[in-house]
Amino acid sequence: MRRLLTLLMAGSLVLSPCSMTLAKDAPPDKKAAASKDEDIQAPSTETAVRTKHSVSVNGRSVSYTATAGTVIIRDDKGEPQASVFYVAYTVDTGKPEKRPVTFLYNGGPGSSSMWLHMGSFGPVRIATASPAATAPAPYKLVPNSDSLLDKTDLVFIDAVGTGYSRPLGKNEGKDFWGVDQDVSAFSRAIQRYVTINNRWNSPKFLYGESYGTTRSGALADALQDKGMSLNGVIIMSSILNYGVRNPGYDEMYIGYVPSYAAAAWYHNKLANKPADLKTYLDQVRAFARGPYATALAKGQDVPPAEADAVARQLAAFTGLSAEYIKEANLRVDPSRFRKELLRNERRTIGRYDARFEGVDEDSAGETPDYDASDTGISGAFVTAFHDYVSNQLNYHSDLEYRPTFGDIGKAWDWKHQAAGIKRPLQTAYVAGDLAHAMRTNPNLQLLSINGYYDFATPFFITEYDISHMNLEPSLRNNVHFLYYPSGHMIYLNTEALQQLKGDLARYYDATTHS
Repeated sequence: MRRLLTLLMAGSLVLSPCSMTLAKDAPPDKKAAASKDEDIQAPSTETAVRTKHSVSVNGRSVSYTATAGTVIIRDDKGEPQASVFYVAYTVDTGKPEKRPVTFLYNGGPGSSSMWLHMGSFGPVRIATASPAATAPAPYKLVPNSDSLLDKTDLVFIDAVGTGYSRPLGKNEGKDFWGVDQDVSAFSRAIQRYVTINNRWNSPKFLYGESYGTTRSGALADALQDKGMSLNGVIIMSSILNYGVRNPGYDEMYIGYVPSYAAAAWYHNKLANKPADLKTYLDQVRAFARGPYATALAKGQDVPPAEADAVARQLAAFTGLSAEYIKEANLRVDPSRFRKELLRNERRTIGRYDARFEGVDEDSAGETPDYDASDTGISGAFVTAFHDYVSNQLNYHSDLEYRPTFGDIGKAWDWKHQAAGIKRPLQTAYVAGDLAHAMRTNPNLQLLSINGYYDFATPFFITEYDISHMNLEPSLRNNVHFLYYPSGHMIYLNTEALQQLKGDLARYYDATTHS
């Protein structure tokens, strides 16, 4: 995030897995800054700076220890490979081994955990004006009454090459920048944290956002293969299969239709706006998987009368004109939709969060010039983190903190050795890994959290991926879905955050036992 993030993902979901990045992806960093940072050595020994705090959650004061530090991950010979930065929040009362511990991270690839850390369930969060753009500094850090600390300890982890996490010795970023390389690093970092903090017998959860959900799908299976069974995996704003986003497939267009309809509903672009969004989206889902999918499956051979009927219905659901939809061959790219929906108002809508509105240089272009849901919050998050980690957590480093790092996305190795498949896949598909983890640990509870206005990882595609995990009926009750009137970063809507906290509290209560 930063203008930063506009360059990140300006435009649409890229269809090539080699170039697609999702959660708070990074622009190219300045070479001079990168060179200076490379001259600074990351700590080769494990560090931990602890401070004491308290926060009021549900009207009750919770005393906790904040630990900002690093763990060292090693190769099979015991040689240091990387210094991994984390911030942990642990409640001071009770038996630590009985308390749940949740490991949280963002995605990218190339994103630190700063966005979840400063916006979601930590004891402190940054106040924003979302869905309006947040004004420049001074920003406001506020105690988070919706923190999850009353239910679980929290450990925010930065991927190697992001935040303060760096390779050590002769190791290079490319040794960690890939689907399986990344999973290996996170697996070892989590095991190391659990070991040095005596948390092996604690209930354990993974919480990933965006590409962090891709990580979680494979990481859950990898950890369990090492003997660390999980209580739950929480995936928020998910992408579990990059393969169907390649050219030649129609699943992406089908999967976006309910998100288009939600955005049109929010911006009052429907001729007869339904009162209830949820009921309305059930109708849109039925159309998308029925008449729309059938028409697209016929490709260029779809009969004109059928194309006309589908275009008219799609126009009614999305607020676009039937003529525009037909000119796009019934396949409206998300970046085009973001430009077209409010074109007559000379406005665009956000990609991470379609509630945000932007203003381009002109209104005649094909796609938005930038993502208003990125630029509207990036400055607040970056500034808040730097102020917080230095002045409240008392952690200082000569390294540059990288909220996002563009080199990672450009160098990412997308090949994945998926569970049950002999040859490596050429792009990431992890729903199968997650299904394998649930079969081998039939108590594992999967929670999918979705924002209606998320144009980065549409909820209908997530539903499709999870429904194709081929779970036995006995395991399907282990899968749970939640939906909120927000975007990719669901917590930006403070009302949604409050509701999400309540839902998560019930999830933790149902998933852990003494």
